[in-house]
Amino acid sequence: MNPHTLYRSPSLRQIESKHANDALMQRAGAAAADWAVSLAGQRNLPVLILAGPGNNGGDAFEVARLLRQRFFDVCLVFTGDAEKLPADAAAARQAFIAAGGTTNAAIPDDVRWSLIIDGLFGIGLTRAPDGSYAQSIITANRLVERDRCPLLALDCPSGLNADTGASFAPCIQASHTITFIAGKPGLLTADGPDCCGEMRVADLALNPADEVEADGHVVSLVDFSARLNPRRNNTHKGSFGSAGILGGGKTMVGAALLAGRAALKLGAGRVYLGLLDADAPTVDLVQPELMMRRADTLLQADLQALACGPGLGRSSEALRLLEQSIKAPVQLVLDADALNLLAEDGRLEGNLYNRVGPAIMIPHPAEAARLLGCSVRDVQTDRIKAAGELANRYRCHVALKGCGTVIATVNRKIWLNSTGNPGMATAGMGDVLSGLIVALLAQNWPPELALLAGVHLHGAAADCLVANGVGPVGLTAGEVIDAARNLFNEWVAGNGKL
Repeated sequence: MNPHTLYRSPSLRQIESKHANDALMQRAGAAAADWAVSLAGQRNLPVLILAGPGNNGGDAFEVARLLRQRFFDVCLVFTGDAEKLPADAAAARQAFIAAGGTTNAAIPDDVRWSLIIDGLFGIGLTRAPDGSYAQSIITANRLVERDRCPLLALDCPSGLNADTGASFAPCIQASHTITFIAGKPGLLTADGPDCCGEMRVADLALNPADEVEADGHVVSLVDFSARLNPRRNNTHKGSFGSAGILGGGKTMVGAALLAGRAALKLGAGRVYLGLLDADAPTVDLVQPELMMRRADTLLQADLQALACGPGLGRSSEALRLLEQSIKAPVQLVLDADALNLLAEDGRLEGNLYNRVGPAIMIPHPAEAARLLGCSVRDVQTDRIKAAGELANRYRCHVALKGCGTVIATVNRKIWLNSTGNPGMATAGMGDVLSGLIVALLAQNWPPELALLAGVHLHGAAADCLVANGVGPVGLTAGEVIDAARNLFNEWVAGNGKL
């Protein structure tokens, strides 16, 4: 099985229906029980298992039966109607009872737990849990804090939408999640990572790609490793292209400098900065290799790629330069105020849609909401849908930034990025991302691959810094630049195999 494929609920239902006679619930229970044993450890305390009214509850009954076989003290709480359980779940309940198991109607108040297992609701949940189920979720989360024990969610934390990553209230806050058959997109974006904790995929001896086309993929080095080749000796700066950064309006020159420094250190042969601020410096004393230009002369340079937006501002001059940039025959990255101006001026939408090659857009949720004419909440409720709508509406490759950045391409492919950490929630990170992407474009990377690699590298570089004690609190955008250069060179040296 390809561990990087993602499937939404309808596709998973198709797969499950084709294997109705293949004991998938028993396989899921066995995989979860194996992990549960290691999570519970040697603590001489019982395991609390919450079973819901559907097939996720059936998985819970299977886990409970198998843990009892391994001599664990199990307390299984089931508040549903046994007569209404689906056939497989009813059979799992009966097997549990036949093996000597009993069910409880409520969570005991006076017991401490070594492990809590959430089997209330799986991937089919589309509304907030209520009644006794809601109370069980609230209690389970509280008990985890009290007993400092792990909480293992089966397939998907109860209360989380497995397709979108939006969480209802209440929602299980798992420390570990074992998801079955394949990864689900909602586990990797929006609220998903916070609700899931450490995640594993148990494929249940299936290969879903043989049966149903994947709904998305997780970005990995494999996706662009063919471009990670050592440089030939017989080259010069012109071999690696010229990148331009257009932005740096008054009080925002730093944004353009960050983007330019990132582009230079990711290997663009030349980097030109076109700055709008009349008082902007004529040299970057930190990075004097950057070539400064007035903003209105930047497009006169022989550019292979252009990033428009870092610190651009929303002046009439900025609008005019954005329009020129969209018409320019270069690979184009749009970010920050370029996106805000695009949302404000409807004339530009058609120009962008009809340009020779698709541009790249890297909005954060508020910018995406302006472009789509909706609320930020609408965007965050279904980030994958929002990214796809942007790609379709503007005929651009899109990276919707945030927890679990969503990449949507003009050919309707969806990717989720799993690198990055909360330390990246600080000013200037998006400008650095613009610089990384435009550098790859200048070096003749195809736009789709430049976007995948730039997003993945950006987050992975920040992860390396945190792993080495830099952040996450206080991590700065500028620190990510050198880390990205170092990591990218490691990738090249390993030919993308690291």
